[in-house]
Amino acid sequence: DSLLKELREYFGDDTKRISHAEKVLDFAEMLLEHEPADRDIVIPACILHDVGIKVAEEKYGSAAGHYQEKEGPEIAMSILLKTGLDNKEIDEICRIIGHHHSPGKINTRNFMVLYDADWLVNLKDEVGVANKDKLKQLISKIFLTRTGRLMAEKLYL
Repeated sequence: DSLLKELREYFGDDTKRISHAEKVLDFAEMLLEHEPADRDIVIPACILHDVGIKVAEEKYGSAAGHYQEKEGPEIAMSILLKTGLDNKEIDEICRIIGHHHSPGKINTRNFMVLYDADWLVNLKDEVGVANKDKLKQLISKIFLTRTGRLMAEKLYL
């Protein structure tokens, strides 16, 4: 709850960004029921995964993923240092945030759950859902966890 409060204060009236983080959080909580990952890492990473977007838009005029990854960890760290998490946890959360659009650079279960939760929210906007065959192929390529794939198929096919 305190991280969500920090996120709301950080984004102010940008309800689109806040709502996105809340949706990713909801999907992550569902994924965590079936995927072996560390809730203490995944939940903060989900809440803060897009904090770099605000600076990216100001600095580069773009919300592109690589700019979010570049700017996000420093902002996330400044927020996380207020929480009482230990440095090892903060480092892992920031590492995940710094690669959340780049699968393969980090292969932990914690990363996979965040990545899949983010895609469960973004898939309909990024890909479109009209062509079910194409969508099924994309789901099998995009999602890193079995549960994420099953959830995506149930939601979009």
